[in-house]
Amino acid sequence: MKAKSTSLPKIDFQAIADEFRGLNPNDPGSWPQLPKIAALLGILLVLTVAGWWFLWSDQLAELEVKQKEEETLKQQYLEKKRQAVNLDLYIEQLAEIDRSFGALLKQLPNKSEVEALLIEVNQAGLGRGLQFDLFRPGAEQVKDFYAELPIAVKINGGYHDFGAFAADIAKLPRIVTLNNIAIAPVKDNALTLDATTKTFRYLDEEEVAKQKKAAQGANK
Repeated sequence: MKAKSTSLPKIDFQAIADEFRGLNPNDPGSWPQLPKIAALLGILLVLTVAGWWFLWSDQLAELEVKQKEEETLKQQYLEKKRQAVNLDLYIEQLAEIDRSFGALLKQLPNKSEVEALLIEVNQAGLGRGLQFDLFRPGAEQVKDFYAELPIAVKINGGYHDFGAFAADIAKLPRIVTLNNIAIAPVKDNALTLDATTKTFRYLDEEEVAKQKKAAQGANK
């Protein structure tokens, strides 16, 4: 049994074109149905384009901006919420930092204590039987809240005595470091040690204020 073939209905383009001929623009009510539908679709298209151009495009752009602002505010809210949740921990950590900083600060002498500290360094060497050929304090180098005082030293003695001297320096209640160490042999199996000993002191309030004023002047 043969299957019935189906064919699409033929469109009479000539009849459609005839409907659009001779239309009276002053009396659209008398137009055939197809021109009426085409006219309505055209009006709808014009209104859509005009609405997009004059109204919707600006509103959509503004909506996009507001959406980005909303996302930024959400991120800020989440960050502040996280900080609020961890506020007690932050306060505890800050207090611990203050305690540690205070402990370190106490290891820095003030102006009046520097001279006594230099005497302690000298006595540490003499106590180990070392002979100072040079003990020359240099110019202070001022930092943010402390000053660094380099001392050029040249000491004669034995290797183990140098090690004991370095250990004694490390045990001082104030911060003292040995830098740029160079050891060379001299006569009679003795050694000479050239180094830069550095000690530090904290700046008083007047010096800190002067440092801040100088930094502000440099930034202008």
